[in-house]
Amino acid sequence: MFKTPLENWIKAKIGSSATGAGLREELNRYQLLKLKETVDYARSRTPFYRNLLADLSGSDLHRLGDIASLPFTTGDDILEDDLRFLSVSRDEISRVVTLNTSGTTSPAKRLHFTEDDLELTTDLFHHGMSTMVKPGEKVLILMPGDQHGSVGDLMVKALRRMDVEGYVHGIVRDEGVAVAEIMEKKIDCLIGIPVQVLGLSRNMAGRAIGKGRIKSVLLSADHVPAAVVREISAVWGCMVYNHYGMTEMGLGGAVDCRALSGYHIREADLYFEIIDPDTGLLLPDGAEGEVVFTTLTRKGMPLIRYRTGDLSRFIPEPCNCGTILKRLAWVKGRLSGEVTLARHHRVNISDLDEVIFTLPGIKNYQALLTVDNGGDCLQIIVHMSDNEKMVSSQLVSEALELIPGLRAALAGRNLTIAPVVSSVDNWVSTGSIKRTIIDRRKEEKCS
Repeated sequence: MFKTPLENWIKAKIGSSATGAGLREELNRYQLLKLKETVDYARSRTPFYRNLLADLSGSDLHRLGDIASLPFTTGDDILEDDLRFLSVSRDEISRVVTLNTSGTTSPAKRLHFTEDDLELTTDLFHHGMSTMVKPGEKVLILMPGDQHGSVGDLMVKALRRMDVEGYVHGIVRDEGVAVAEIMEKKIDCLIGIPVQVLGLSRNMAGRAIGKGRIKSVLLSADHVPAAVVREISAVWGCMVYNHYGMTEMGLGGAVDCRALSGYHIREADLYFEIIDPDTGLLLPDGAEGEVVFTTLTRKGMPLIRYRTGDLSRFIPEPCNCGTILKRLAWVKGRLSGEVTLARHHRVNISDLDEVIFTLPGIKNYQALLTVDNGGDCLQIIVHMSDNEKMVSSQLVSEALELIPGLRAALAGRNLTIAPVVSSVDNWVSTGSIKRTIIDRRKEEKCS
């Protein structure tokens, strides 16, 4: 098995020649040192952490677990005033990313990066992509790339370092145009948002690409349903990799190796934790909870114990690729993607994804929760591929009943499922607005 290239990359970054358990020990010591430095750096240079960590310092951390004594940072903290997080002058900032995470009318988060911060991400992309492509191949990037420091811009620069040609297509707005570019340029690898790449694979022209043309696909920017991975792999006969990252992490956080059994983390730049989302307490390896991270090398806008709202767990067993790096299970969804039905039954958008995307022809969908005769009502609006008939309401209902929370709510007559509606809309997203169950129980009755 080809070991993740992130291990040798991280060894070089921390200046280690050790292997196996010795490398793990050196990496742990490096992370503790960087955590201490980050606390002191942020405390001395940013107004936000100067106040939040007024009674704490790096010297209070004697082991990695002591990070639990530090308070959390949240997205709301950044929304309130992003400039409080700046640790350099504004002249040193090369890229400011504005995130509208809940729609255009909601307040936006602004993240700031120096040129050195952007280089850290380019370096990650360079080494992480070497798992998927080799010199001379071509990559089509189905993500924004027209601005300096954007995902596409950094990816093109990273690929160039390994003699791979990267082309920025941008967000897919016309599937036929995207497929034509794949064929014209003889693309070997695609990078894109899960639902958009699924749409290409279920498009008539996309299916005609056949097996063998596309050798690998990297899915990123949103939760990646296993059902989507299976479909893309089956249609194109390619390896489908999963990347976990968010703008707050510096766009890159962790990526699959060829074992395709969990992400390996960029541990020289980020320190990850899994906490109980209700209590905030650290959870042991193997237990699912909320992902929290701390930047270890960020200069422009350091973040300490940032709560992501994403759900995952550390996988305690070693990876088949043989690395000593920690492994994070594929993110199952977001806390904000979960709704509570009557009688405390819970359901997450990721639960819906795994059953709805198995149905033939569905390229995208919306889930709306409304009310009907005093009870909850779930409506699914589907966007179908051009070569498939409308999926039946009965087929969707049968799929939804496979989800325990919905099945229990239906059995208790606390939930009804409305007839399926078809839409011409494909709900194009840049990835910053995550897919979720739209809860309108306070606004609308079931149609």
